[in-house]
Amino acid sequence: MAGLDSRSQQLYRRAREVIPGGVNSPVRSYSRYPLFVASAKGSKFKTVDGQEYLDYCMAYGALIDGHAQAEVIDAVEEALEKGSIYGQPTEMEVELAELIASLMPSIQMVRLVNSGTEATMHAIRLARAFSGKKKVLKFEGGFHGSHDSVLVKAGSGATLLGSPSSEGVPSDVAKNTLVSRFNDEKIAGKVIRDHSSELAAVIVEPVLGNIGPVLPKPGFLETLRKITLENEVLLIFDEVITGFRLSIGGAQEYYKIRPDLTILGKVLGGGLPISAFGGRRDVMEKLAPIGPVYQAGTYSGNPVSVSASLAILQSLKKRAGQLYSRLEKMGDVMRRGIGDHLESARITAQVNGVGSMFQLFFTDRPVTDYHSAKSADIRTYEEYFHSLLASRVFVPPSQFETCFLSTAHSEDELDATLDAIGTAVKTLPR
Repeated sequence: MAGLDSRSQQLYRRAREVIPGGVNSPVRSYSRYPLFVASAKGSKFKTVDGQEYLDYCMAYGALIDGHAQAEVIDAVEEALEKGSIYGQPTEMEVELAELIASLMPSIQMVRLVNSGTEATMHAIRLARAFSGKKKVLKFEGGFHGSHDSVLVKAGSGATLLGSPSSEGVPSDVAKNTLVSRFNDEKIAGKVIRDHSSELAAVIVEPVLGNIGPVLPKPGFLETLRKITLENEVLLIFDEVITGFRLSIGGAQEYYKIRPDLTILGKVLGGGLPISAFGGRRDVMEKLAPIGPVYQAGTYSGNPVSVSASLAILQSLKKRAGQLYSRLEKMGDVMRRGIGDHLESARITAQVNGVGSMFQLFFTDRPVTDYHSAKSADIRTYEEYFHSLLASRVFVPPSQFETCFLSTAHSEDELDATLDAIGTAVKTLPR
């Protein structure tokens, strides 16, 4: 682990003077100071102090093929030589939109943007305009970016009216966001039916990735689809994390559910900033310039990010037959191995995951929703995190995030990681 006079610590001190908290995203902040990265390749990154770490954060799920993927680098270099941005349409944008529509079961039309936050914000605005209704339903623990409509937690009372989860979010905005409990079909169904006349959309992560992973119980997503259709409410799948990760067609292909709108990001960019929202043609045609819903962005569809996206999606499409089954097997190895070490060390914890996603929660309760996830012991996880850090294994610093595998991780690296996890859990309090 970096010493007290490490380069990372020096940079952190400098950063705190000019960047709030010393980081440009709160998830990068952890005790005593974050590692500053100098470079990365494949399954590993190297810090400014020259220390190499096995990475299971993978830019919070963005890097399905690991760091510095060769095809993406080549595509970006070729695009940059022609110019970084034009503010005009390109042929590549059309190719990418056609490719996304061919891969994602529910998407007929798609609009490219720059971040998941931007995509969910515009998708919700579009849903409201299309339906003529104001309210949106989200689920506790679901993260849909950092704009006002979705920075909302459950309030008091049976109606689950939302209340702001961040200062600066007006309560007048929060009142239009309802909150229900993930995996509870009865409550969600009641909220949808009771508010159908004013409910524009239900937005859900098919797998909760920002407190998890927390998987949908059998029938939960199917029930959401059935009830939203019956009550003329749009269903939005936030697949920023699961899109192109659980399968080439995302969670909607994996679970065989077709939403009305889909949000994509992370894997879509191959490591560069790009996101998208798309879905039914009749809904998407409400967007300007052919419809009344305004949405714009100077950097939307920029040729550098689009070139990276084309490269990664074309590559994934070619390899999909073997790639996703291999990643799922790797995930199974990690989940079983972690479970074995917990049992051997007599540590009570839950191991959650699907496909190439996994995490352990230090709680004696099965983790199926926000409340059971929050029962996990954060301090124990912090000890676990720092123990792995000492073994040069990097997992997300927060208990409430997901670990990700990539095709760059080798069997030997998984074995070494499980050895490090075995050592880490033996030192934890019982």
